[in-house]
Amino acid sequence: MATARAAAVAEWGTLFVTVRDQAVRKKFAAVPLATTATSLILLFSIVQHLPGGERFVNHIGVVRAALPLDVSLLRTPLSLYVPALDLPVWGALAQVFVVFGVAEIVLGRRMTLVVAYVCTLAGTLFARVGVVIGPDHLFGFPKWVAYVRDTGPSAAVVALAICIAFRCRAWLTAGLVAATMVGEAVVLPNLAGLEHVVAVITALLIAGSVEVFGDFWPRVLAGVGAATSVAAVASREVVAVEARRRTSAGAVIP
Repeated sequence: MATARAAAVAEWGTLFVTVRDQAVRKKFAAVPLATTATSLILLFSIVQHLPGGERFVNHIGVVRAALPLDVSLLRTPLSLYVPALDLPVWGALAQVFVVFGVAEIVLGRRMTLVVAYVCTLAGTLFARVGVVIGPDHLFGFPKWVAYVRDTGPSAAVVALAICIAFRCRAWLTAGLVAATMVGEAVVLPNLAGLEHVVAVITALLIAGSVEVFGDFWPRVLAGVGAATSVAAVASREVVAVEARRRTSAGAVIP
């Protein structure tokens, strides 16, 4: 029991303390992005079940591989918040509020949005490529997949879970999430399953690049600022010395 407790603390201790402190101190104010995302999913779920609502949602937030690329790119930001018609919306609401909320606290709002949208877009583009290469290839799809509705927050949720685990050094959790998504794609080789694997790969690339290059540009900018300050001070000193020299030269002239 003590060993399991120690393992749990080692895996999730940092994450739990960070989230608890922010949640207790700020409550819902700590997760405005998660609250907004959850509200949008609920709104789209209600609207698409109203008379004429599904047609409206299809025109603004539903992505399919058969659509022109520019249309898909325009709709992708909203497609993240359009839940599947054949799945209970409460599942999506719970996933998004919890995972987006934790990500907002651990990763920050900007990084949460970047990960969610980039990984969702990666899945959308993968679907288009899979339809183009066809079912004869390992990651190809038959033509009818081009007309499948490709929406929902699941890819973003998976990607954020990977990035959260990576940031908190919860390696077992990251491995379990990745293994579960790969297992899903093997057992149920459909569009959603493969998009989840793409989201995992994309999230790992983002998390790795942030670890390696995350403070690179801030350090470069700090160095440039320091060099500029030193150059400015040196320039002022040169000007002052030159002014004193000219003053001295003028004083000795009869």
